[in-house]
Amino acid sequence: MLLPGSGVGMNSTMDDMNLIQQAQRHHLVARELGEEIDLEIGHGDDDPSFANTPLIGGPPREPSSEGQDETKQMVMVSQLPSDDQDMLKMQPAKRKKKVVKRWREEWADTYKWAYVDVKEGTARIFCSVCREYGRKHRRNPYGNEGSRNMQMSALEEHNNSLLHKEALRLQMASKDKIIVDKPIYVKALMSKTAGSIVEAALKRDPHEVEFVQSVQEVVHALERVIAKNSHYVNIMERLLEPERIIIFRVPWVDDRGETHVNRGFRVQFNQALGPCRGGIRFHPSMTLSIAKFLGFEQTLKNALSPYKLGGAAGGSDFDPKGKSDNEIMRFCQSFMNEMYRYLGPDKDLPSEDMGVGTREMGYLFGQYRRLAGHFQGSFTGPRIFWSGSSLRTEATGYGLVFFAQLMLADVNKELKGLRCAVSGSGKIALHVLEKLIAYGALPITVSDSKGYLVDEDGFDYMKISFLRDIKAQQRSLRDYSKTYARSKYYDEAKPWNERCDVAFPCASQNEIDQADAISLVNSGCRILVEGSNMPCTPEAVDILRKANILIAPAMAAGAGGVVAGELELNHECNLVHWSPEDFESKLQEAIKQTYQRALKAAADFGYQKESPEALVHGAVISAFMTIAQAMNDQGCV
Repeated sequence: MLLPGSGVGMNSTMDDMNLIQQAQRHHLVARELGEEIDLEIGHGDDDPSFANTPLIGGPPREPSSEGQDETKQMVMVSQLPSDDQDMLKMQPAKRKKKVVKRWREEWADTYKWAYVDVKEGTARIFCSVCREYGRKHRRNPYGNEGSRNMQMSALEEHNNSLLHKEALRLQMASKDKIIVDKPIYVKALMSKTAGSIVEAALKRDPHEVEFVQSVQEVVHALERVIAKNSHYVNIMERLLEPERIIIFRVPWVDDRGETHVNRGFRVQFNQALGPCRGGIRFHPSMTLSIAKFLGFEQTLKNALSPYKLGGAAGGSDFDPKGKSDNEIMRFCQSFMNEMYRYLGPDKDLPSEDMGVGTREMGYLFGQYRRLAGHFQGSFTGPRIFWSGSSLRTEATGYGLVFFAQLMLADVNKELKGLRCAVSGSGKIALHVLEKLIAYGALPITVSDSKGYLVDEDGFDYMKISFLRDIKAQQRSLRDYSKTYARSKYYDEAKPWNERCDVAFPCASQNEIDQADAISLVNSGCRILVEGSNMPCTPEAVDILRKANILIAPAMAAGAGGVVAGELELNHECNLVHWSPEDFESKLQEAIKQTYQRALKAAADFGYQKESPEALVHGAVISAFMTIAQAMNDQGCV
């Protein structure tokens, strides 16, 4: 047995004996990488194969003078005095003890793939990639002799094993941009007919995660409708295929004279009810899948509104953040050079979305007017000289609060005094804060891409004005907490851990995942009003419904933007200046009609008013029935 020794005196001999006795009492002990690791082996009586199983000993060091000195200091038991040898012979036969040397830093990366664990009472060498062991993964990757040649040979054998190669392939595939990182969550559907619709969408567009998710939610809501009339299956199959998809390149030149190219999208989803209306989004994450999902949601939202319109959506993966006004103007003009052919008051009129505001809409319309050669129609944008409505930007945010108030009124409650958590800090989120304050609620949070801000005292009009200044100067919300001591900014976090009664997600799609839904339930939330399209993942929706949290779907609660857009395009609206009070009154009436239509459709198909699914399913059913009737009347076109 190998024992470290520095001499053959009495003290040294007693140290050696203590070390042997200690080794007999312990089993395998392994510490973290970078520390000294001792593999101490006991009797091995429980597993006969244990004695014949070689163990990992940590990466040996390269031959050096230091290593040679250590070797010289190792003495064999047979060289001990005869009295000590007799004492050893009187003890039962023990396994040899192997003291593993310290991990060398230069070997750390090389051997990260291996770790020691005990399985069924036996120490094994496991692969850190696939977490497996066995014949295909050599149990002693360093070799019995511990020489470097043996080590590298064993490492090569491990890396060439079929099991390890498959583990690496799967690991690389999960990082590949072409392959979806997260598998598509497929809900269990009661009807085989409804399931066939989702299956067809998955087969046709397997990589369009957002669009397939949206299709699943709609089909799930329409199960009872399809079960009553199988004719709607054909209608649904036609509805899920957009009428027109335009994909084009957008070249533009920055202020330094360098050329850039982005990709532009416009999906004109359905025009059975009228000309298309839908947003334009400028964001780096913009893809065809997101454009189709937004267009599909907008089609249903427009059908549910009092105004019968078609749905569309589009945009580009261009990021306006950090760009100068001239750069944004050149990009918008290049974008419109292709898009103007497909726009017009009787075809398609775009509106704002993420990354597109007053400035961008002005540049887009200016180029459209120049190319089209006339001033017919208008783009639905805020406070632009051709817009008649003075509350265009406020409409969507105000409409969300009106919708929440209607939901609370049905259970004999009101917004006054309720804590409200809001995500996002754009146009919609800030206007939600404004109207919540007007109703006496206590909005406590806003968020951005880096984290969220909470103010326990609640926001007021002065604080909202300060938030607008921060956003206009493209500063972080963290600067707010430097002015107001009772506020705090949390990095890389979401506001759903904060105690609240009502939640308003107004940031982006899928911002609330399963963990966030659990946090909302634990924080006491009872109502969730969707300000952004599809803010919850399917797993989150399941948790919220099981917790009986009422959900106001975006296609119903977010109808305020559609209403305002049509009012400002209406001929009478352009002739008469609407006061804020008149406009707000009309907006409230339109939101109330939308709310009642959703509840009526839900009741017609057996959904109770108190059910958390009532508004979601009712909104989808009402919108789909309106579109289906128009598509059926117009024939197969």
